[in-house]
Amino acid sequence: MLWLMVLLGAYHGINPGMGWLFAVALGMQEQDGRAVARALVPIAVGHSVAIGGVVLAAALLGFALPLMAIRYSVAALLVGLGIYSLVGHRHPRWVRMQVGFRDLTVWSFLMASAHGAGLMVVPVLLGSSTVEAAEQVAGHHAAASPLAGLLATLVHTTAYLAVAGILAWVV
Repeated sequence: MLWLMVLLGAYHGINPGMGWLFAVALGMQEQDGRAVARALVPIAVGHSVAIGGVVLAAALLGFALPLMAIRYSVAALLVGLGIYSLVGHRHPRWVRMQVGFRDLTVWSFLMASAHGAGLMVVPVLLGSSTVEAAEQVAGHHAAASPLAGLLATLVHTTAYLAVAGILAWVV
């Protein structure tokens, strides 16, 4: 499971829509390489909060709903989000580049949420051996534990931040 979280994080880090171009732009505006590194912190915080929120919601829903209902719901949301992104994707025109820590954190949270970052982590967690073991021991359906979700979020975000940081620094 952890290696898959690393790969998903690296994939997000490579995607220019996930913030590293924003970090580069801020570094170029301030003409300071340290601005690139400073921009990566709120980007990672917003990304983590978006993923953590979805993982926590899935964990809580796992106590009330059957696992298959959660799996199919998440799959439907991912497919729907993908179709929406392909058909009606438009870049917001109201955004501006001069942002602070709070603005960049909120932007990162919104973009990670809109791109379904948390929804992409949930299927991996729902298929994990932790979930299977919890089902066998408890005799009912359960989502991944909050600790497993926290670990997955941490590993995913670390891989994301490492790849995005390297790309931003190279550019």
